Amino acid sequence: MRVAVAKYPIGMPRDFDEFARRQADWLAEAKARGARIAVLPEYLSLELAAGFAPAVRDDLAASLAALQPLRKAWCALYRRLARELDLYIVPGSFLLATGSGRYRNRADWFAPDGFHGWQDKLQLTGYEKASGVVEPGDALYWFDCDGHRVGIAVCYDVEFPLPVRAQYEAGVRLLLVPSCTDTAAGATRVRVGCLARALENRFFVAQAVTAGEAPWSPALDVNTGEATLYAPMDHGFPADGLLAVTEAGQRWACSDVDIDALECSREHAQVANDRDWPAQLASPLRMLAADGAMADGAMADTAEA
Repeated sequence: MRVAVAKYPIGMPRDFDEFARRQADWLAEAKARGARIAVLPEYLSLELAAGFAPAVRDDLAASLAALQPLRKAWCALYRRLARELDLYIVPGSFLLATGSGRYRNRADWFAPDGFHGWQDKLQLTGYEKASGVVEPGDALYWFDCDGHRVGIAVCYDVEFPLPVRAQYEAGVRLLLVPSCTDTAAGATRVRVGCLARALENRFFVAQAVTAGEAPWSPALDVNTGEATLYAPMDHGFPADGLLAVTEAGQRWACSDVDIDALECSREHAQVANDRDWPAQLASPLRMLAADGAMADGAMADTAEA
């Protein structure tokens, strides 16, 4: 299947309709390039705050509270685009209210058949902790994509080996990473995390990034990094582990990933990090199948309840 990951410049949509038109344009381009899966970057929902009054959009907590009434429209938009484009979509992340003024950084998964799942960010960055309003998720999920298992690690989560290892052990062979970094150091950490996870687990990793500057937003002020698709550094794959990287003004990095061929190649690998790391799953997190289990031990999505 072909996977497309976005390098998405943050804009200033005046309202949800303008935002929706931009999403339709971007995802139609991914589909035109042959994508079966399209990944947009972390914190994408905060672009909607551009349409709020300055006093609201300048304040993270106020912005998050003002975003909540748009959750239903957000889900409806991507559910429709997934169906119309016959495309699996990860639309970055939406910070969803959990009650008592707290929010989870939720990466949704929309399938062409109408299925809607999600993965909450597990590890909080220093910025998220300091905000006092973001809380971590507490479960991992995998999703079915044409008979293959796909997982999501939201930005900082990809820097932690054990939860990603749990996803691998559950059968995930493609890890999707919506990310947002504002410094060269942060972009490097996420890039190195993606490369390391591809190496350790001998699977594919696909990273989307935010781009440009948004001085009106406390969370999206400066953005850096390149959208990239990673593979194991072994026979049949690029020696540097890079399948595709955005360059210059490119909006999408796209590459075909052959999971069946990846599985067949394991027996002839130069190294076998995945097999040489046995039984080291020490994470207390549960690993759940997305279908039928989304409400089991995880925060229910109010737009779906």
